[in-house]
Amino acid sequence: MKKENKILSILANIDVVVAGLVLALLVFLTFLGVVWRRAFGAPFTWLEEVQLACMVWIVFASAGAAFRFGNHVAIEMIVDLMPQKIQKVFSIFISVVVVAVISYLFIQSIGFIQLFIKSGRSTPMLEIPYTLIYGIAPVSFILMIINYFYALFKGVKSEAKEAVESE
Repeated sequence: MKKENKILSILANIDVVVAGLVLALLVFLTFLGVVWRRAFGAPFTWLEEVQLACMVWIVFASAGAAFRFGNHVAIEMIVDLMPQKIQKVFSIFISVVVVAVISYLFIQSIGFIQLFIKSGRSTPMLEIPYTLIYGIAPVSFILMIINYFYALFKGVKSEAKEAVESE
């Protein structure tokens, strides 16, 4: 039973796991690149391409998790000053805007990926297809919407709001 819970926990946080692994790879390769350049005078010419791919994957893999844990940037001060009924109206309005913007970005990312597929474009040195590098974007946008509603229904609050309420 415990093993099943651990597996479910990993699957539920696969975005965090992927972002963490890619971040570890980015740090390791960057450190290794600096050492190699200084010690042997031979820089990794391909390192910049891998760093770009890693940064894109870290950002998009962790974006949904930021919604799930209430860590996206939000300016709640003005809404919190309003009466409770108006806060509810603003909450609905904000939800509609968030879903609309993420949906728009999802649609645009599909077009972006299709463009890379048609062109067959890849990085110059390692020839990593740009579809592989940016292919995480549409998946990320879907996860953002799912995690947004998860956080909304579970009542997840930002860390700043929790800190204020605990005082």
